[in-house]
Amino acid sequence: MKSLVRWGVTLGLVGSTFLGVFLPNLPVLALPEKQVKDKLDSVPVYLITNSKGLPLSRVLPDGQKGSVTGVYMSREEAQAFIRALQNAQSKDPKLEETVKGLQVTAIPLGSIYQQLQETKNKPDRLSFAFKPVDQEVQGALELLRQSGQKIDKFESVPVFAVRFAPGKGYVSIQVPNDKEQLIPLFLSKQDAQGLLAQVKPKYPTADIQVIDVDGVIKTFQDKNDGWLNQVVLIPSPESREYIKTLPASKAPK
Repeated sequence: MKSLVRWGVTLGLVGSTFLGVFLPNLPVLALPEKQVKDKLDSVPVYLITNSKGLPLSRVLPDGQKGSVTGVYMSREEAQAFIRALQNAQSKDPKLEETVKGLQVTAIPLGSIYQQLQETKNKPDRLSFAFKPVDQEVQGALELLRQSGQKIDKFESVPVFAVRFAPGKGYVSIQVPNDKEQLIPLFLSKQDAQGLLAQVKPKYPTADIQVIDVDGVIKTFQDKNDGWLNQVVLIPSPESREYIKTLPASKAPK
């Protein structure tokens, strides 16, 4: 649970003051692997695990090696899946006992990233199937269609960034009680709209850009732009509420 300390830090960023300044002339620094993981650690994701804490997984089809486990972006949706399994009728006592012991376990997104990096050359590695929140997917599709794109599906986890105008820089925020400026990437369209509402009076052309989590990670890995050091991922309101329930003993001092 060591990396959960970043979850508490992220809570303080929501509601921060819009700064209205983008600094493009920062030193060019590549993001090291640890820094990529640290950024992803700010986002909790949810696995369904058994009584021993092992993730529920299934063997890949068509003779493929390895197995796959679902990664939920919503704790509530993961819990709903467990309830559906427990309510289903089964004549197998062993299966019924397994289902009874299922639980939702929160881990940092960075832990999954680290697992994938460490096992990427192993043919029998565990794969992860991300399950985005339907409401956020629909919100992403709406924004993309409003921008003129003809799109029917969004098959990744959407991320929302507020920028001064299409093709222009991203809006930064001022960290409370600090001089640090950060560029938020939101897992919730609602949060992005909140920041956009602050920006619009001064920058009428400001908009929300839809990215996906795969593109964000690839940018972290491939780009050498200094402004990436300012980027922080902001969990959804549901996840932030969950973070507030974590006992202080679960996070390091």
